[in-house]
Amino acid sequence: MQILAGVGAAAQVAVEYLVIAGGGGGGGFGGAGAGGYRNSNGTTGGGGAAETPLSLELNTNYSITIGGGGAAGVATAQATPGTNGNNTTFSTITATGGGGGGAFTNTAADQNGKDGGSGGGAGNSASDPFASGTVGAAVSPTQGFAGGLSVAGASANGGGGGAGAVGQAAAGSKGGDGGAGLSSSITGSAVSRGGGGAGAGGTSGGGTGGLGGGGNGAKDKTSNATAGTVNTGGGGGGGYDANSSPSAAAAAGGSGIVILRYLTTDGTITIGAGLTGSTATDGSHKVTTITAGAGDVSWA
Repeated sequence: MQILAGVGAAAQVAVEYLVIAGGGGGGGFGGAGAGGYRNSNGTTGGGGAAETPLSLELNTNYSITIGGGGAAGVATAQATPGTNGNNTTFSTITATGGGGGGAFTNTAADQNGKDGGSGGGAGNSASDPFASGTVGAAVSPTQGFAGGLSVAGASANGGGGGAGAVGQAAAGSKGGDGGAGLSSSITGSAVSRGGGGAGAGGTSGGGTGGLGGGGNGAKDKTSNATAGTVNTGGGGGGGYDANSSPSAAAAAGGSGIVILRYLTTDGTITIGAGLTGSTATDGSHKVTTITAGAGDVSWA
């Protein structure tokens, strides 16, 4: 499908980008980390500076892949962690999928939040004294923040990290909130994306998903977690179980996105087969948003 975005004879196209990976899946306790957030039109996730726009050749294909959100873990006795989100790529830029949330289990490695673009929140040991696992870290290059710790005793769990802030530690029987995402105006309007998923909680409730698409954590056994929002890279909320039935389900992460901004006079973009996208005008610029798929774009 060809999307007309202007005409011109520039030898290269200067392209600003926002590339966000899929958010992690909530674990059988811990909230998931947001997908990595890489931005040349403002702040990059993890407190990073704006990256350098790409100078791309005309009549050359540049690949894009939109990462899906990670699957939720199972919130039962001997629960499972959430899976990491999938990477999103544009040309040479890769945003790393968010880290899955940790689980309530005696499998030591699965108690921990997973590393990712932003890190997953911690789960717990399923045996007394029900110690917290470790938090998932944010990977390099900088694109997000780490997750939060759980409460020893397994009454509440840590939130996943967001693009703009760390995931919050649980407190008492209240799950930790997901880390906040970041607002970007690359389209011409401010939109927040990259929120972390919240951890599950007991009688005081699950945490609140981070601003920018993070899912809420489950409450005790009365309400399930919610998923990360599509095309924000939001982390999924953590589910809840305390060695008994029924349990409250964890939720999946939200898919990623690629947004490209360039001068109208620099060329016409072609969105190749396999990609779902559209182009809009913002003053002297065109803004192309790719929301799903894998394929190539080019300018002429």
